[in-house]
Amino acid sequence: MTSTIPANRTCTDFDFLFGNWKVHHRRLKERLAGSTEWVEFEGTCSAQKILGGQGNFDDNVLFLPEGPYRAAAMRCYDPESGTWSIWWLDARFPKGPVDPPMVGKFTDGEGLFLADDTFNGRPIRVRFQWIDTKSQNPRWEQAFSEDGGKTWEINWKMVFTRA
Repeated sequence: MTSTIPANRTCTDFDFLFGNWKVHHRRLKERLAGSTEWVEFEGTCSAQKILGGQGNFDDNVLFLPEGPYRAAAMRCYDPESGTWSIWWLDARFPKGPVDPPMVGKFTDGEGLFLADDTFNGRPIRVRFQWIDTKSQNPRWEQAFSEDGGKTWEINWKMVFTRA
């Protein structure tokens, strides 16, 4: 049995990410603790389309000072709502849990994705932002909020450079 997938089931929002990247990471040493000390490290990212263009996947190596690890992001586009769902898989925790999906969309080349989660047993709101996706060096930022999104602590920044 063969079926065709309608062209409108794909989305080009993440096309900027496909290929191989060097990634410079800057992450707060302690999150939601009033820390101002950043830890910087390098990484790599390799991204590709999956699901006939309705999704994508990236494979990452993060060279943390305490030792490297692998992780992956998996994304799926919902053409009915025009939103993406994003899941993060961390090889350090192969039995899970898988975090709740970040859900959001792109507007004018910038992506905003949100989820409710917990951090150290406390409920938080998580925000991912894709910035400068039309530039040579797209950026990604993660922020946490303990007050339902009224205030945010940016705790992780990535700058991508083509490998």
